[in-house]
Amino acid sequence: MTVKKRKLIVLTVAICLVLALVIWIAWGNTALELNTYSLSCESLPNAFDGFRIAHVSDLHNAQMGEGNADLLQILQDSNPDIIAITGDLIDSRNTDLQVAIAFVQEAVKIAPCYYVTGNHEARIEEYPSLRSAMEEAGVIVLEDEKTQIQFNGETITIIGVNDPIFTPGYQSELAEILMTESLAKLHSPQEDGFTILLSHRPRLFDVYVQSGIDLVLSGHAHGGQFRLPFVGGVYVPSQGLFPKYDAGLFTKGNTNMIVSRGIGNSAFPFRINNRPEVILIELHAC
Repeated sequence: MTVKKRKLIVLTVAICLVLALVIWIAWGNTALELNTYSLSCESLPNAFDGFRIAHVSDLHNAQMGEGNADLLQILQDSNPDIIAITGDLIDSRNTDLQVAIAFVQEAVKIAPCYYVTGNHEARIEEYPSLRSAMEEAGVIVLEDEKTQIQFNGETITIIGVNDPIFTPGYQSELAEILMTESLAKLHSPQEDGFTILLSHRPRLFDVYVQSGIDLVLSGHAHGGQFRLPFVGGVYVPSQGLFPKYDAGLFTKGNTNMIVSRGIGNSAFPFRINNRPEVILIELHAC
């Protein structure tokens, strides 16, 4: 075999490998998947045994299928009792309110939707318009508020906290203090019973535990953007390299936190080994 022929073979193989990598990354950024968690909870009322929560986070104006048809189909097929949306529905770098509004207008037809803000909502001047449109569509927007969910004659509490960046003069080192103060005002474990907290930022898990929350739904971390086998996420801005709370289920004491890898992207335009996800949680009474 001539040197020229060997070089041509090597070049051809290299091009094929690059093309395969590009195709795999493109597929991995659009192949939306459903991940299911089953949680047994001591304080959950018996009436809520089997209660199903679909969790959507960090859409960032992405569209999974035309008009988010793929995302909506997964939600429809999941047959949830409620849908929790934990922030960054839009992207502050490339904001398209209509994509976000069109999604929630269809999502509320599937199940009651509960929404909390993320850091990207805090960065856009149009957030009041987005909030008004969501409320008009029937979304329950929780801005440092709580409400009760009634099911089969019994109730649980759902709390939604604004992302800390909404606080004037916010600095990252104040996040724990601000969240502690917010939850102290909002939550009484004795009065609220089983409580679900919607909060965009997972790194405040210790605050959620100390506040006596039963179940936290969070996002923000994008699964670490790049995921390594057997290691997990590589980097999250608020947590640094190899973040502790990148994705999945975390448990401490009586508190469970489920962190969504999210759906869209923001500053970095693609993910690696980190498919976008919808989460389905099924609650069971012990």
